[in-house]
Amino acid sequence: MKASQFFISTLKEAPADAEVVSHKLMTRAGMIKKLGAGVYNYMPIGLRVIRKVEAIVREEMNRAGAIEVTMPVVQPAELWQETGRFEKMGPELLRIKDRHDRDFVIQPTSEEVVTDIARQELRSYKQLPKNFYQIQTKFRDERRPRFGLMRGREFIMKDAYSFDRDQASAKASYQVMAQAYRRIFDRFGLTYRAVAADSGAIGGDLSEEFQVIAATGEDAIVYCPSSDYAANIEKAEALAPAGPRPAPTQALTKTATPGKSTCADVAELLGLPLAQTVKSLVLATDTLNEHGEVAKSQVWLLLLRGDHDMNEVKVGKLPGMEGGFRFATVAEIEDHFGCKPGYLGPLNLQKPVKVVADREVAVLADWVCGANEVDFHLTGVNWGRDLPEPELVADLRNVVAGDASPDGQGVLAIERGIEVGHVFYLGTKYSKAMNATFLGEDGKPAHFEMGCYGIGVTRLPAAAIEQNHDERGIIWPDAIAPFTVVICPIGMDRSAEVKAAAEKLHDELAALGVDVLLDDRGERPGAMFADWELIGVPHRVVLSDRGLKEGQVEYQHRRDTAASKVSAAELLSFLKERVVL
Repeated sequence: MKASQFFISTLKEAPADAEVVSHKLMTRAGMIKKLGAGVYNYMPIGLRVIRKVEAIVREEMNRAGAIEVTMPVVQPAELWQETGRFEKMGPELLRIKDRHDRDFVIQPTSEEVVTDIARQELRSYKQLPKNFYQIQTKFRDERRPRFGLMRGREFIMKDAYSFDRDQASAKASYQVMAQAYRRIFDRFGLTYRAVAADSGAIGGDLSEEFQVIAATGEDAIVYCPSSDYAANIEKAEALAPAGPRPAPTQALTKTATPGKSTCADVAELLGLPLAQTVKSLVLATDTLNEHGEVAKSQVWLLLLRGDHDMNEVKVGKLPGMEGGFRFATVAEIEDHFGCKPGYLGPLNLQKPVKVVADREVAVLADWVCGANEVDFHLTGVNWGRDLPEPELVADLRNVVAGDASPDGQGVLAIERGIEVGHVFYLGTKYSKAMNATFLGEDGKPAHFEMGCYGIGVTRLPAAAIEQNHDERGIIWPDAIAPFTVVICPIGMDRSAEVKAAAEKLHDELAALGVDVLLDDRGERPGAMFADWELIGVPHRVVLSDRGLKEGQVEYQHRRDTAASKVSAAELLSFLKERVVL
């Protein structure tokens, strides 16, 4: 490829609405052009990266035995109505009507359509297992699209769906995909972690997120540096606290804490560790009648250490909370506690509530909590002596760095990540909703056991940039760079020797299968170098008349701070050792 035949459009400044590094650099490097809110044109430089991501994904999916299909972007609403998602999904699902007033959706995902394919085509257990995948455009009508391709409305995804005869087979298919994903992400050349993720209402442990490590990532990843343990913050647990609970050493005392309504303020006032305080979180669950109206409500009191935060996913799995919960209203709080928020605690209640203690609180002695009276707290609180043992003890909190790893192999650390892939066991959620069955070995119909597996194809380049950039621009790994090598001839228009050497090197590298570009635009060296540093091509070779006369060229990897001299005669063998083909 020659630059004069390609399209290069770089900018010195990023647009004003670009907030994150990837959005700024992708726009400046001419990879994307904004068409509307959350909708982008993929320009030639950007499309080359996307196509390389797709090629790696396609090769490894095919290698794992998956079969490629393409499902429509526009899908009839009837299928979505079968599963109830047409009504249940929020405004993120873009609904449209055709000229005959029939309902359609712009797909954000394709579980319904692929399940419809399976129920029509897969009639017998002898046809299983099967895994259908596609690399296709999706649309999610985000309320506030931002961060460029990190959270756009239109995007490209690889989504795959496995169909199996039973749970054991489904778990085997899941493991095949989990390993294929590791090969895919290894080939991308990015630093990533596969972390255990919450599997929601399906339950079980078959759910993993693939997170590209980046300081700007939205997700918190918990891991143990001395073991293989890794999970996202919603799923992560610390080692359960060791018992037994210490014996009380203090008397229960009502203590004035004027104006101190937070655990941190109370701890500072009393000169105590924050971990000795207990925060009260008041939640409520509603029971609905046949008309969908609230028939009755149950108020819950969750007790966590003052230095810990509630994990909503864990709380949502408590017995009685599975149907959803909300924070109690001020009126409900005052009705049950006789006090406004800020000074709440489990003693001296006006009305009974369901008390759930985090397991760290359950082993505390001599702790501090609100007295259910404004400007007062209780110190020296102890279970069994001052109040009954908690009705329920559970893991309610987010882990923090330094917690003991649940595998007992060290302490936990936390880093930021960007989710770019997810493998997930679905079970029979969609096959039952759509009555998708096959004839089993016993001659009876059975519902498919399903799994789904996604990779954000257009999100991945943005995540790669968040991980790999500097003040000059992008730094691509070889595998997904728009070009692997760029040849920068100086004075090519004025020197026949430079022109001939540059074209010869270009042809030799191309013959070896290297994705090479020759910059024959005649730009000044500074402008030419700045373009390719911004675009992020990993390997740069500079040819000059003076250098060729000395039998040398300059080579610089994008991560290098300076160029190095290389013998022109040995350049090809030099590059073969450094370029990932």
